[in-house]
Amino acid sequence: MKTVFAFAAAATLLLGVSTESQAETKVVLKDMHICCGKCVKGIENAVKDLKGVKVDVNKDDETTVVTGDSDDAVQQAIDAIADAGYHATSDNKKLKPKDDSGAKEGKVKRLEVTGVHNCCGGCNNAVKKAIKTVDGVKADTAKANEESFVVEGDFDALALVKALNKSGFHVKVKK
Repeated sequence: MKTVFAFAAAATLLLGVSTESQAETKVVLKDMHICCGKCVKGIENAVKDLKGVKVDVNKDDETTVVTGDSDDAVQQAIDAIADAGYHATSDNKKLKPKDDSGAKEGKVKRLEVTGVHNCCGGCNNAVKKAIKTVDGVKADTAKANEESFVVEGDFDALALVKALNKSGFHVKVKK
C-alpha cells in the first residue's frame, strides 16, 4: 500500500498536477448598456484573446458574468471590457472596472471624450440622455458608430464622466 501511495505522489509531482483544486473566480457586472447584438458582440470580442476567462452576456438583464481561473484573469477581462467602452457595477469590491477616465472635478467649457461604446442608435440615444443629465451642458457631437465626441457648455467634467458611467458607458477624457 505504501508503494502505491508513493507512486501516486511521485506521479503527481512529475506531472505538475496539484492536489489542491484552484477555485474559479466569478464576477457579475451589472448596470451595463447592452441594447443590441452588436453590444453583446463588442463585449465578447473584448475578451476573446484572453486566456483563462469566459463571459456570459445577457442583453435582457444588461449583465455580464465574467468567469476565470484566477482573480488576475478576471480583472484583465473587466479591464478589457472597460477599454471597449462598457462600464458596469461589479458584485465584487476588489474586482471592478478601473477608474481611468482622467477627468478632474471642476467646470469646463469643452471636453472631448473617447473610448465610448456607441455602436448603434440605441447606444447613441442613451449617451445623449446621460449627457443631458449634467447641469450646464449646452451641446454635444455624439453620433452612433463613433467612439469620440465633444461636449460643450459650462459643466463639471467629472460629473459628465460619472453620468456616462452610471448609464453603462466607460470613457476617457482626451488630452
